Amino acid sequence: MAVYAIGDVQGCFDELIKLLEALRFDPLQDQIWLAGDLVNRGPKSLDTLRFVRDLGEQAAKVVLGNHDLHMLAHAAGNNEFSHRLDTIEPVLNAADSEELIHWLRHQPLFYHDKQLQFSMVHAGLPPEWSIEEALLRAAEVELVLQSDNWREFFKHMYGNKPKRWSADLTGWDRLRFITNCFTRLRYCHEDGSLALKFKGAPKDKPAEQKPWFMMPNRASVNDRIVFGHWSQLGTGQYENVFSLDSGAVWGEQLTAVRIDQSPYQWTVVEADADALPHARNKTAAEKQRWL
Repeated sequence: MAVYAIGDVQGCFDELIKLLEALRFDPLQDQIWLAGDLVNRGPKSLDTLRFVRDLGEQAAKVVLGNHDLHMLAHAAGNNEFSHRLDTIEPVLNAADSEELIHWLRHQPLFYHDKQLQFSMVHAGLPPEWSIEEALLRAAEVELVLQSDNWREFFKHMYGNKPKRWSADLTGWDRLRFITNCFTRLRYCHEDGSLALKFKGAPKDKPAEQKPWFMMPNRASVNDRIVFGHWSQLGTGQYENVFSLDSGAVWGEQLTAVRIDQSPYQWTVVEADADALPHARNKTAAEKQRWL
């Protein structure tokens, strides 16, 4: 069985199919890991969701990203943070919308395969969390998302605080911190607190910030982790972590890495910029603002 980890699809369904064809993916034998942001900004979020759901849990492992949660927030009735670039309405208006939303909110925030000794997250982990701790913290949010009270979560999800992990955090503050780590984190301050405002490349970062995977004394430093979310970082392997988001929705590329064997094999397909409404005429500053 081949296992491929794939970066942010964001509704770029045609590119996903092209990538799977390039991989010669066989859903009866192989497995894909999708590192979050299945939906939004691209033109075919509905097709993407239906396709991944129908592959089944054995063939497709998924973690939730910030755009997935953003769409769930709209499904829950919270559209306060709508943006002109959103392309989620076809999902919300589909005849099978309720089924798709139910399936999506039952996906995890963090995934770990004991046999492969690989983990997957959309964004990152704070320096204090081991893999075991990450699984426990993810389960807290997943329990709420999968409950009958899931809509209440989205009244409290948005926001940048608290910035620092403490076992004493409670209630919505605790769940918001956990969610921000798994779905939004790129940088940490030197003291380990989350730095959520700057979204650019490491060469442009504020001096007092570090990428989450370069934090000293990181508890997960010896663990292999694949993640997306950060197209401005670029794809590649940074010691034990693998960055997968290559900006397909911006008309750039969709990337996969085979993780069940070493050396790791990377496969890239070019996106069709002409078919992607937000890929054309976007400056680097505009891309960074809305990532």
